[in-house]
Amino acid sequence: MTTGWRFGPGPFLIAGPCVVEDDATMLRIAETLATVGLHHDLRVCFKASFDKANRARGDAPRGPGLDAGLRALERIRAATGLPILTDVHEVSQVREVAATVDVLQIPAFLSRQTDLLVAAGATGKPVNVKKGQWMHAEAMAGALDKVRLGGSTEVAVTERGTFFGYGDLVVDHRNFSRMRAATGAPTIYDATHSVQQPGQGAGGASGGLREFIPPLMAAAAAAGADGFFLETHPDPSRALSDSATQWPLDDLDALIARTLAVWHAAREATHA
Repeated sequence: MTTGWRFGPGPFLIAGPCVVEDDATMLRIAETLATVGLHHDLRVCFKASFDKANRARGDAPRGPGLDAGLRALERIRAATGLPILTDVHEVSQVREVAATVDVLQIPAFLSRQTDLLVAAGATGKPVNVKKGQWMHAEAMAGALDKVRLGGSTEVAVTERGTFFGYGDLVVDHRNFSRMRAATGAPTIYDATHSVQQPGQGAGGASGGLREFIPPLMAAAAAAGADGFFLETHPDPSRALSDSATQWPLDDLDALIARTLAVWHAAREATHA
């Protein structure tokens, strides 16, 4: 079992498909991620959700569910050696999920759910908490304090944009330094979900502006993000979730190369 994931020091990448898909697709993504990690000397954690509990429509694909989803994630880890991250939505899921994966993630919509945050922390596993789309940077200190109250000391906080009207998210790049100062934790930029347009896609599903991922990742790298979160797929148009914003897998290496060049240049300038 892969153990010992740490969020810092940066840079690092959390990436994978939005939701657990078939084994062949998942393995192709994971193997590419492992190759990208080796190419760029970059720590990589594979991400996929066994259940997308907050889909826009009731008939939208949610994933295979807890048991089948965890078994699929176990197969990916066995095949590639990558550490695994997945979301938890309910306290009842936390213990079983923590027994299988390396990192727990709290979705943005649940970032103030005290019982869930404490339960995640009580597993002792690393926990990534996504900032609620309505929350300011300093408010995330309380969320991470709840995780630490449970017992976990390896925590991170992710910026995924703030609601701007009803159909857009906007990233305040000051939040990387502000959240780090407020929480004492590494900060992560979620490149996929911050370019979503909730409710603007076909049939009320989320749309998105994938073309803004490269410049926003570069801006986050320059502004002080410690790591990056990105959903990627061999054929985004056929992805079961977030098809408008998943990054094409074949273009991943180039995107990471550009982002890391900015990340390292910004820190060299800071210490010059």
